[in-house]
Amino acid sequence: MIAIVDYGAGNLVSVKKALDWLGQDCAITADPAAVHNADKVILPGVGHFSSTSALEQTGLQQAIADGIARKTPFLGICVGMQWMFEGSEESPETRGLGLFPDQCTHFPANVKSPHVGWNQLEIAPNSRLFRDVSPSPFVFFTHSFRVPTNASTVACCEYGGKFSAAVEQDHLFGVQFHPEKSGDTGLKILNNFCSL
Repeated sequence: MIAIVDYGAGNLVSVKKALDWLGQDCAITADPAAVHNADKVILPGVGHFSSTSALEQTGLQQAIADGIARKTPFLGICVGMQWMFEGSEESPETRGLGLFPDQCTHFPANVKSPHVGWNQLEIAPNSRLFRDVSPSPFVFFTHSFRVPTNASTVACCEYGGKFSAAVEQDHLFGVQFHPEKSGDTGLKILNNFCSL
């Protein structure tokens, strides 16, 4: 079973519909026990980085951390990916999980923010998340903060400079864009995660 974590923020229904379309056994849940016992975990996110503080308050953060320690595949989407890092300028008092180094930063003043709409990716070779995806696909973004490129970046995007559109390390995956709103490309990316 794939647990779609409900912490009061995120595109939960859209993610579930995409997984249902792919024929995956999945459920939206706010129950730490269900997250703890899941075969895979997806953390969607829409809105302010501070919303992730609910994860710690509800016990979901510990359930996710326990699963990650057991090598349960984990996918963070949008703010869910940002939460995998140390934190964000958007809410300096809210800590991320710290799975990756770096802070999320705001787009520079010379570009329109939020970054909303379709944009093209530059994909690294040998990514499991982007297996059999076209080399320069377009995906749908909506965000005002971004993660810098780093050693775990497997896809980057150009908007006010290059930023990480996706990260991948062992059983940890994150995408800044919304695969559930990115048509066939997004469905393929979600299916690649589900098929790990």
